[in-house]
Amino acid sequence: MSFSIQGKTAIVTGAANGVGLAIARHFANKGANVMLADMDEPQLIKECGDTSDDSTLRYFAGDLRERLTMANLLSATLDAFDRVDILINGSRQLLTSDPLDLEDDTVEQLLTQNLTTSYRMTQLVARRMIKQAEGQEEGQVGAIVNLSSIAARRTHPELLGYSVSCAALDQMTRSMAVALAPRRIRVNAVAFGSVMSSSLKDTLREHKSYRADIEEHTPLGRIAAPRELADAVQFLSCEGAGFITGQIMTVDGGRTLLDPVAAPAH
Repeated sequence: MSFSIQGKTAIVTGAANGVGLAIARHFANKGANVMLADMDEPQLIKECGDTSDDSTLRYFAGDLRERLTMANLLSATLDAFDRVDILINGSRQLLTSDPLDLEDDTVEQLLTQNLTTSYRMTQLVARRMIKQAEGQEEGQVGAIVNLSSIAARRTHPELLGYSVSCAALDQMTRSMAVALAPRRIRVNAVAFGSVMSSSLKDTLREHKSYRADIEEHTPLGRIAAPRELADAVQFLSCEGAGFITGQIMTVDGGRTLLDPVAAPAH
């Protein structure tokens, strides 16, 4: 059973910072060709450094809410590496909202950013995976991993839009897994709890009491490091997980085992 991703080509969206960046770096360190995609071009340039023609690390900047941008991302990946084997849908956003504010369009925003973008990218990349596997009679054709959250299973009115978009993403994961299974493309998701991303670091600087609150409501008593998410994503991407599809892998230090409604989800 192989857990290697060496020589595979992966697209990682939402890769300019935080968990997406950690996954992209991890994949590159494990020998994969990686295309980092994000709207934040200055940050991508900063993180990628030299991306010469022989580099296994490239970047693409653009708004993936636009279909043309998605198509251009795939074209750039094929130009650089000739194929795509793995898609990590990590382009996601967290916003608070007021459920009673008629002018608040947070739900629509987050459904577009956290659900529709991943759905369209999955469609586009899956079609390419199928095409490049013509004549391949066995083995994994491709792997797709969506980044979700334990917020999908928790009830926090101020995070209504985020929770709804994550729950929808989980169901999309299951549906696409069944749809793509005959093509030997696996689709899974990683639902995580508190991870020491750049956004959480900013939050903890502003609200110092949050750290103790998170640790108190997490049985393992700490906040996850981004590399721990990257390890889980690598596992679901590799051929060693070849009989796993349609699953939502929870990586939260046991937090959802307690699931107190009053505890904020960060």
